[in-house]
Amino acid sequence: AGLSRKYAQTIGIAVDHRRSSKTQEGFDLNVARLTAYKANLVILKKGDDASAVAQFKGTIQPIDHSKPAIEMQEVTDELKNFKAYTTMRVARQETRVAGYRIAVENRKKKE
Repeated sequence: AGLSRKYAQTIGIAVDHRRSSKTQEGFDLNVARLTAYKANLVILKKGDDASAVAQFKGTIQPIDHSKPAIEMQEVTDELKNFKAYTTMRVARQETRVAGYRIAVENRKKKE
C-alpha cells in the first residue's frame, strides 16, 4: 500500500514482520483494505486544532468474512474411476525419466 513499516505503526496499523502474503489475491485484498483505511484517516500535525474533526465510535471498517457458495456437481463414472494417486505417481516418474530419455535419443541420433 506504499507505507513503510515504521510509518504504518505510527498511524495505527499493526505490523508483524513474520507474516507475508502467500497469494496475490490475499495481497490485493490487504492493499485495498489499507488504501481504504488511509482514505478515511485524518492526520493532524503538531499544534493543529482537533476540535473540528469528529471522533468515530464503533466498527469503522468491518472486514467481510463471507465465503463464496460451494458449487456441487454430479459424481460420474469417469470421476469414480479416476485414480488420482496413480496419475500423480506416473507423472512424477515420467518427469524424472524425461531427461534420460532425451539423452538416449540424442545418442542414437549421433550413431
